[in-house]
Amino acid sequence: MAKDKRLVIGIDFGTGSSKGVLARLNGKVIATSEKPHRTSMPKPGHVEHDADEVWWADFLAITSDLLHKATGPVVGITTSGIGPCSVFTDGDGKPLRPAILYGVDTRASKEVAELNDTLGIENVIERCGNILTSQSQGPKFLWTVRNEPWVWEKTKYFFMAQSYVAFKLTGAYVLDHLSASMFDPMYSPKTQDWIPEWCELVAPGMELPELKYSNEIAGYITAQGAALTGLPEGIPVGVGSTDAFSEALSVGVKDPGDVMLMYGSTIVANLVANHFMSHPNLWAITGLYRNTFALAGGLSASGALTTWLKGISGGTEYAVLSEEAGDVSPGANGLLALPYFAGERTPISDPRARGVIAGLTLSTTRGELYRALLEATAYGTRHLLEAIKEAGGEGKRFVAVGGGTKGGLWTQIMSDVCGIEQVLPKLAIGASYGDALISAQNVGEADESTSWMKVSAHVQPNEENKGLYDDFFGRYLELYPATQDIAHFLADHQLAE
Repeated sequence: MAKDKRLVIGIDFGTGSSKGVLARLNGKVIATSEKPHRTSMPKPGHVEHDADEVWWADFLAITSDLLHKATGPVVGITTSGIGPCSVFTDGDGKPLRPAILYGVDTRASKEVAELNDTLGIENVIERCGNILTSQSQGPKFLWTVRNEPWVWEKTKYFFMAQSYVAFKLTGAYVLDHLSASMFDPMYSPKTQDWIPEWCELVAPGMELPELKYSNEIAGYITAQGAALTGLPEGIPVGVGSTDAFSEALSVGVKDPGDVMLMYGSTIVANLVANHFMSHPNLWAITGLYRNTFALAGGLSASGALTTWLKGISGGTEYAVLSEEAGDVSPGANGLLALPYFAGERTPISDPRARGVIAGLTLSTTRGELYRALLEATAYGTRHLLEAIKEAGGEGKRFVAVGGGTKGGLWTQIMSDVCGIEQVLPKLAIGASYGDALISAQNVGEADESTSWMKVSAHVQPNEENKGLYDDFFGRYLELYPATQDIAHFLADHQLAE
């Protein structure tokens, strides 16, 4: 078969579905595949995936679908997934309980508070770059030790989605540095290694995986792996990483100063850097590639706000809501909102924060509300980007991805409020496309300088709106502390219901 017919596969495991892409070694997409799955919430604050019924079953289904569409030999495969998350297994790699997911799972709040107190917040920030929160996996290990000792006594390994699949395909027990750096307080981005005494504190007796960078090879598909999947024996399996960062790679966010803005139910900003930086209320992590780092953060709700308004508006189409909001002048005719409808992650780290819409009148329209909510997410993103700058990072190139980039209104508001130019990629498949690029690197047909991203459009800030949005942003920063005590009182009342 001709060299240019060779193919690579990337597969990403998301919260509600898994997606795969089959591509040539130059990035040309041959086929895509998607499989929805169920996320389990067995108790309040517990959010889980079954590693076999979700991750492995999705992998088999998507791989089979893509192999049937293959127009040449598959020569490499890499996966990514939600993170950080953990499934505990025995020595044979058999799951002992469902996987515990990322920050949406809040079961270990007691352990978070205890470890922050025991280890000292300043010490944790100094070694790990982050404070302990519901996003941290170490406290969830300790929760399992205490609450499910029958699980822990049989536990030998832990896996994320991508490392679990790599183990089943190759027998290799590995984890990428980037994902490991979200297992606070177990890993230090400064030393690029595990912290032995803190690992033993939260995960006594646990055998830790070998650490590799995301574009390295985890191993090669064994005869058993080939028999289970239909993939060729002996092809390389990439180490892979956490989904948001593989998605950044998929749109060319790879060089120091590059920032990915991911528009979805939440907004995530990810800055690539060539040195370690930290901030108490951001995510300081090791990068995908050797000698790279990342500083990132995310809002708890962004697109989810428009979904909420759509729902209480009787299911009005987004296109209609966007058109109505587009007819409203910047500043939403005197409305100012806080987007903290689901609490807030960064940069205020306040799960008891609540949404506020100030300036309502009897003449307020649905279009004004919609615009005010879009502007609120932009103010929240500007606040996040300023926190990144405070930590020593500064974005030089901003690439916007996600469903929220369609239509133009939200991205224009974001550029106006934040004062940034945004690049829109022509093809934005998601993390699985970044995984495919890693696979191309692993077979020597791409390297760390390679980007498959082609530009579709640029969104320039409208300088006429700068003064108004600067004023509104100043008031936005005042509104949260002015309403914080009331928001906490109301949150406590809600949580007691």
